Amino acid sequence: MPTALSILDLATIAPGQTARDSFRNSVALARAAERSGYRRVWYAEHHNMRSIASSATSVLIGHVAAQTDTIRLGAGGIMLPNHSPLVIAEQFGTLATLFPGRIDLGLGRAPGSDQKTMLALRRNPASADSFPQDVLELQGYLSGHSRVPGVQAVPRAEEIVPLYILGSSLFGAQLAAQLGLPYAFASHFAPEALHQAVAVYRETFRPSEQLAEPYVMAGVNVFAAENAEDAAAQQTIAYRARARLMIKRGAAGADFTDAEIDAFLASPNGRQLASMTRYTATGTPTEVRDYLDEFAASSHADELILAHHATEIEDRVRSVELTGAAMAAASPEPAVG
Repeated sequence: MPTALSILDLATIAPGQTARDSFRNSVALARAAERSGYRRVWYAEHHNMRSIASSATSVLIGHVAAQTDTIRLGAGGIMLPNHSPLVIAEQFGTLATLFPGRIDLGLGRAPGSDQKTMLALRRNPASADSFPQDVLELQGYLSGHSRVPGVQAVPRAEEIVPLYILGSSLFGAQLAAQLGLPYAFASHFAPEALHQAVAVYRETFRPSEQLAEPYVMAGVNVFAAENAEDAAAQQTIAYRARARLMIKRGAAGADFTDAEIDAFLASPNGRQLASMTRYTATGTPTEVRDYLDEFAASSHADELILAHHATEIEDRVRSVELTGAAMAAASPEPAVG
């Protein structure tokens, strides 16, 4: 593999399925990633979204960790403005104590929800402004060097849980560089600033105790199948479903035919929505591998975090397996970053 491969599992609840089905699917996906040579699986914090089951992110990480053996698991990410840094340090200290050497903590500044949901979470909308200070406070708890006199996070794992800064703009790139932390760019849904953000991060990076050199992760959407036609069909179905969900947010109770969705995606507003998934690898294993190799080179990414979006879990698992095998066959495993 020219770069490390990881997975972002959105823990989606498919039409006609339940959250329990989603959790079962997440275990199946993580097991497939583990046997296929992926480095880690991450789950993102979202709230008040009926199609996403990863709201209690740390609980889901623990559930999947208990049913896998070696793969790293973590948050991609925890939306820190929603939480007290102490509470997150306690949660991830617990996870790292239970599953040593396997837990990551990616941090985002966005709320991962709408304004009403943020109020329901008892958070102040201005809390995002203190994100840099909150990251430092959290880092202090996890390392045993608390910045709050007299307060420690218990339990604290023997190892220090590694932190990652997530972002889709220059803010996250600059903060990750300043703190000397790995940087994960959300190019799987916010592609515009990818190259500029990575350049800023690499140019301004300051070494830290956690990281001596810059380390970049970049998100890519993937649909891999034995033949290109199947992969293309999976992409069409998944992206229609995504568009349908986006439209229905503003049209309660409405439903749309495939033809109506396709017409919308061809419109100016629809093209803007479609552009969010610009970075998508679709096709046979060889075609997906070639796309990922080119994307990694152009984005200067050390690791690719892949979102396999096929609607059916069997297709997602197969996509994970086919992509992993194709990338592994291309070159030897890189050094751990």
